[in-house]
Amino acid sequence: MRRRRTLVVIAMCLILFTSQAEGQQPVHRVGVIWVTENPEGERGLVEGLRERGYVVGQNLQIEYRYSQGRTEQIPTLVAELVAFGPEAIVAEATSNAVAVHATAPNIPLVFVNVGDPVAVGLVENLARPGGNVTGFALILAEGFAGKQFQFLKAIVPQASRIAVLFNPTNPGIQRERAKLPDIGRLLEVEFLVVEASKPDQFEMAFETAHMQGADAINVFGDPLFVVQRAKLVQLAARYRMPAMYHNPVTVRDGGLIAYGPSRAGFWRGAGTYVGKILKGERPGDLPVHQPTRFDLIVNLKTAEVLGITVPPSILAQANEVIE
Repeated sequence: MRRRRTLVVIAMCLILFTSQAEGQQPVHRVGVIWVTENPEGERGLVEGLRERGYVVGQNLQIEYRYSQGRTEQIPTLVAELVAFGPEAIVAEATSNAVAVHATAPNIPLVFVNVGDPVAVGLVENLARPGGNVTGFALILAEGFAGKQFQFLKAIVPQASRIAVLFNPTNPGIQRERAKLPDIGRLLEVEFLVVEASKPDQFEMAFETAHMQGADAINVFGDPLFVVQRAKLVQLAARYRMPAMYHNPVTVRDGGLIAYGPSRAGFWRGAGTYVGKILKGERPGDLPVHQPTRFDLIVNLKTAEVLGITVPPSILAQANEVIE
């Protein structure tokens, strides 16, 4: 009798356990590698995932890593994310995305803020990416770089020599660098290329530009330059060098002017794409999104410090003016 009672108890426990297990949702894992801590991006990503039915703490776990613009750290960070066992990875910036794809080509990848995903081999084409990758590209419209320099020249009309700061480790830099001769002839300016791949090289880049007579500088878009924007703004102020930036956050932190693709909606969109992938859609069937607008931001406080009068025509075109 005792044995029969024991068997009944065991059977009831198994039934209860099975019913509880059936009621539980599986927990999905997603890895994310940002350039730096990104509260706005995190909110957007989580919201996009929630729209698809994935909620952190219920049926979703997200693991974050931050490369901080230091390319030498990326392989280790990517290896840590892969060891986490994610069903998909979100990667911000070209260097991070390329490293994820090279290390774990079988894990679905959604990239954000990649300059030219076709040129760096992430996708076959934008409409039908193919393979295991899709995302949100910062593809620069034809003439974008020329437009940046036009805005800078309008603010500093006397500029005859403009420095251009590049990070030589950026995979997309050569394509943009090749455009400089044509832009220089069009605007009748001479370009001086200076390089920095580490923060301790910034001062030498500005010193070189100053010593060679640069009247202004264009700080080309790069994750390192966003992470270290405070140092770049300080150097531009010290050398009294009007500077154009790619990311508006630098102007909000004291830079003079920025012109670049609008990133509004990219993070939420990335979350939506990951949600679709978790539900079984193939990344290669999801088209790569491109920015549909470009934002111009001007900081009049910085202009006043530099003794610059920003033309009304520039202010009329600006999406944001900091006074």
